[in-house]
Parts: sequence; structure tokens; C-alpha cells
Amino acid sequence: MIAPVRPAEPGRRPTRRSSEEDVARVPSHSTPGRSLVTRRALSDIVRAATLGSYGVTGFAAGPVGRLAGALGITQPGLRLDLSSGIAIELHLTVAYGLPVAEVARQVDSAVRYAIKRSVGREVDRIAIHVGALRYQPGALPPAESVAPPVLPAADAMGRDAGVRPDEIRPDDEVRQPQPEPARAGRDAS
Repeated sequence: MIAPVRPAEPGRRPTRRSSEEDVARVPSHSTPGRSLVTRRALSDIVRAATLGSYGVTGFAAGPVGRLAGALGITQPGLRLDLSSGIAIELHLTVAYGLPVAEVARQVDSAVRYAIKRSVGREVDRIAIHVGALRYQPGALPPAESVAPPVLPAADAMGRDAGVRPDEIRPDDEVRQPQPEPARAGRDAS
């Protein structure tokens, strides 16, 4: 922010206000008043906090709820009751393989924090229903790749050398490993 310039007195250059004067103008206490938050704004806050939670893949809704959501009448999978405080009911789909209870705790915490931070009021009740698990094969981490087995092969000097099957050329001589001879008695290891 650029500080306002004081008007110049005759014969003097204009000067900038000090930062101490600017701080003195900012109120340090809140002014009581009234604010209006629409149902749509609250549902947008809840929806953003829910979808931002780890493990939530979307909202679960029946065919009627999806149709109403497509028409813009309601938001499927989300119900707000503002008659006596803030009560929220969520119907979610969760990623397959994650602990459902932990995802629900994360959503509860995220929604309560978002409402408290945005509106300044506590949430009275949150009900979270998991309607489905969604399996997304592309989202799973890749399985560990296993290196191809190393087969012994004879090198040019007749010694055995560890060679992978993809490194073997057609003119290479490959010998299968011989089993170790059985020993009598126990090993002293």
C-alpha cells in the first residue's frame, strides 16, 4: 500500500505519512454487526472442504438427486439444515483401499474448520454416510518391478559370469545352474 501524501505547506516539500500514523487508523477491535450468509455459500464451502479431503472421490446420490443437481435445484449428496444451528448431512464415495473411518474423520475435521474459518460459527452436527467405494485402477501406485533372474553363463575365458536373459546373444553358450550336492549332517552356522 502506498502511503498518502500530505499537502505541501507553502515553502515546504510534501512528505509521506509515517507507518505509525497508518497503524493508528486501523481499528484494533471488531465492530458488532450482522452478516448474511446464503445457503448456497455454505454449501459451496462444505463441498470444497469435502472434495479437498484425501480419499473422497465424490458425492453419492440417487438418480433423483443427480437429476436435481443437473437442473441446479440442489447439490446432490449434500443436505444443509439451518433451522436450529448448522447441521450437515453428506453422502460420499470413498476411494477403494483406504480406511473409511479415517476418511470420514478427515472430512469431519475439514468441514468444521472451513465453516468456523469462513463464517465464524460452530457446526452443530455432521452426519457422514459412505454410499460407495470407487475403485480406480489408474490411481493405484505401480507394483514393484522384479528384475529378471540372472542366469550363469560362460564367458570367453570359460568362467561363469552372471548375465541377465535380455543380455544373452544367440551365439552365447548358456549353462543351467547345477544343484548343490546334499550334505550329510547339519550346517554349523
